This record gives sequence, C-alpha cells and structure tokens, in this order.
Amino acid sequence: MIKAQALYDAIDGTWPAATLSHAGPWTIRDGQGGGKRVSAATANQPTQDSDIPMAEAAMRALGQDPLFMLRQGETRLDAQLAARGYDIVDPTNGYVTPVETLTDIPIPRVTAFAIWEPLAIMAEIWAKGGIGPARLAVMARAQTKTAILARWNEKPAGAGYVAIHNGLAMVHAVEVLEHQRRQGVAQWIMRRAAFWARDNGAEHLALLTTADNIAANALYQRLGFASIGGYHYRKLAKQDTSAP
Repeated sequence: MIKAQALYDAIDGTWPAATLSHAGPWTIRDGQGGGKRVSAATANQPTQDSDIPMAEAAMRALGQDPLFMLRQGETRLDAQLAARGYDIVDPTNGYVTPVETLTDIPIPRVTAFAIWEPLAIMAEIWAKGGIGPARLAVMARAQTKTAILARWNEKPAGAGYVAIHNGLAMVHAVEVLEHQRRQGVAQWIMRRAAFWARDNGAEHLALLTTADNIAANALYQRLGFASIGGYHYRKLAKQDTSAP
C-alpha cells in the first residue's frame, strides 16, 4: 500500500525545484517560476508559530512571495497560518493505482508515444495550457522521466509528462487541445504513462489534480485511481490598500 508520504516525496523527485534548502524546521524551494509545487515551503518537523517568520524571510530572499504547502495531518500549522492571514489556495487531490490497472488493454497504433526530449509540437500544446519554459525546465531536472505525445483524428492531440521516484511514477502536465477533448485522449496519455512506468520498474502510478477540476477527478476515478493524501497551499491574503 502506497502511503501519503511516498506521494509527497515523489512530488519533489518527479517535479523538482531548482534547489532545496533548509531553514530551521522548513524545507525551502527555489521554484524559478515553475509554479507553486516547486516554490512552496513545507515543514519537515513540528513547528511553532514563532518559526513562520523564518520561512517567510527565506522565501522573500529568493524573490518569492511566502507560500506554504499543507499536507495531510498538518492541522496545527494550517491554523497558525490562517490566524496570520493566509488564505487557502488550490486544494489538491492525490491519486494512485497499480500500473496493471492501466496496462490491461493495448494502446491503438499511433495513438500515444513516450518521447524524450519533448518535440516542439508538445511544447506548443503545453503552452496553450499555460505550461511554459519554466515548467519545461522543471521536467528537465528530473532523473528518470519521459514525455507523452498523444495523437487523435490523425493529428496531435495532447501531451503529458511522467517521472519515477523511489519506484513510484507520477504523471504531471497533462494537457489536451481544446478541439480534441472529450474523445478519450487523456485516457491514452495515462495508459501510455503506465506502460512506460511498468517498463522502467515502477509498480504504481500517481497523479495530482485540483479538487475543483470536476472532470479530471471523475476521469481518474473511472480509470481506477484511488485517493491518497492531498494538500493545499496557504498564501497571504492581498491587502486592500485603497482609500476608504
């Protein structure tokens, strides 16, 4: 059985920050524009309210606004941040399934390919979904990885990325072109990722999706993924500086 901590470890291993450093009880990530997962601070041991300014200062020193990832069971820290004016951002669900769940049927010819380095058309597909050069740099930093190109209706349809950390494969950056959606393209991306993961020694496949992405959550549950862990972020609420 995969534990939530394995999921959290795989996030760092498969979607790595440019650098990791430590400040007291905190892990500080230098994201270099690669998004919240590679920029949020996390607690690596129990913290006190008085420890929070240390993390804030470390993030600001990197040119990043303070951002914290709250994982399963971190209710005390969550309450401390809320009391300091930090709002919840992007509650996210984690899912996992044995690779055999998605390798039970063959993938139709010329439907989905595992390719590294990504082709230009894949970068174009990702860019349409807001996945730009900084996130492509995140992918390049991972060790054991590949990218998935999907084709449908004889044309490029979608892209995804998958990497392995400690035997757990994690899928990120699944993007399907708007005119190719609702035709099963995402399923073939996931199935190709599962075949690649199996062939590279992983026994389970994991992924993350925001809780408010109803369609994605429904799809992954239909494909046989089970909920595991999850997290949300907290960031300082914007202050209203307008005159009364």
